[in-house]
Amino acid sequence: MGLTYQMKMKIPFDMADMNGHIKLPDVILLSLQVSGLQSIDLGISDQDMLEKYNLVWIITDYDIDVVRLPKFGEEMTIETEALSYNRLFCYRRFTVFDENDVAVIEMMATFVLMDRDSRKVHAVEPKIVAPYEAEFSKKLIRGPKYPELKDSTSKDYHVRFYDLDMNGHVNNSKYLDWIFEVMGADFLMKYVPKKVHLKYVKEVRPGGQITSSYDLNGLESNHQISSDGDTNAQAMVTWQEIS
Repeated sequence: MGLTYQMKMKIPFDMADMNGHIKLPDVILLSLQVSGLQSIDLGISDQDMLEKYNLVWIITDYDIDVVRLPKFGEEMTIETEALSYNRLFCYRRFTVFDENDVAVIEMMATFVLMDRDSRKVHAVEPKIVAPYEAEFSKKLIRGPKYPELKDSTSKDYHVRFYDLDMNGHVNNSKYLDWIFEVMGADFLMKYVPKKVHLKYVKEVRPGGQITSSYDLNGLESNHQISSDGDTNAQAMVTWQEIS
């Protein structure tokens, strides 16, 4: 196992939804901030990666389990740990603890390195990941098979300038915004995610338009983000009723 790193914070007003819960896309943003701070502390920041190797980290998959979503004003702690890596993939854990030190959200993220100019995946070099003290393992963590949508409902969204990060990518959290938003306010006032599988397939181009589609069977929904005839992301969500 690798080195762990923690950040404690109180949930601000602008990160809470109409039910008072922290928005799951914001949990992703904060979690990536925590892993970024760990990288800075270890002397291998995103800026270092770019300047020394012309490489950037990108995320290909998320596996998220939610016991409950902390609420506005609650203090929470986000802990991260680089678990393992192989020739192409790096696996990182994120855990959100509440004020009572109870784990309320668990996330597994799969990272790959990409050459910023060619936009092609780059092999993981041991010297890059050595500071995290993660173990090398040939074992691949495979995500689920995502089904084709049936009788889907769709809505179009414009990709805005502020949806992009400094690498010109649509922010990872924005995909979850599109996935959740299409469900509609009436649904989201009654249900919150319990389990999320999310796979990033192809980059969304800046300035274009995406279509967020889903089908719903009970409390299970399947999702697809698409643009220009291509699939950009897929997700499966299990929902739980707000108690």
